[in-house]
Amino acid sequence: MALDKNGIAKRIAQEVKNGYYVNLGIGIPTLVANFVREDIEVEFQSENGVLGMGPFPFEGDEDADIINAGKQTITTLPGASFFDSATSFSMIRGKHVHLTILGAMEVAENGDIANWKIPGKMVKGMGGAMDLVASADNIIVAMMHTNKRGESKLLKKCSLPLTGVGCVTKIVTNLAVLEIKDNAFHLLERAPGVSIEEIQEATEGTLIINGEVPEMAI
Repeated sequence: MALDKNGIAKRIAQEVKNGYYVNLGIGIPTLVANFVREDIEVEFQSENGVLGMGPFPFEGDEDADIINAGKQTITTLPGASFFDSATSFSMIRGKHVHLTILGAMEVAENGDIANWKIPGKMVKGMGGAMDLVASADNIIVAMMHTNKRGESKLLKKCSLPLTGVGCVTKIVTNLAVLEIKDNAFHLLERAPGVSIEEIQEATEGTLIINGEVPEMAI
């Protein structure tokens, strides 16, 4: 069966390694902090100027002054620090973030990502997404495989305005884990109970399948 948002976040948490500095984007990525192994040390960064984010607070424990880039209330871990946006973006642009986890509306088979604007819809601006995808070497996208109309969001070419070009390395969707290389989506794992045929049908871009594709271990 397809994963829910927590399932996607749980699988992505397996990609987080000891000692990593990790930037979590808005949406599904913010859930990743809830599932990271407790025996490793990881620093979560938010571009509004927080280093050392913890899991989401329980209801009643929220502090309205401690928020992430998506204006959600967060917790901080011992040793956390707060700083201005200039310092935060110096960290991002200086390539001091080991892993960037973002949501997306579309990803193309060459690694292009569109995640900031739908033409005709009101948006506040691109925010930090452009800097993140331009500066990061390791970008994992958390997204649903198809939109609400059942149309693929993993495309030959993005139709929406791009946030970054040729930058995405891996995608975890509700159906599969895929790596982008050689202008194609390479299927690495499938969600429990999801068939290869379902993934093929939901993927517009070029999908490469090599041998047996294991189910995700989550």
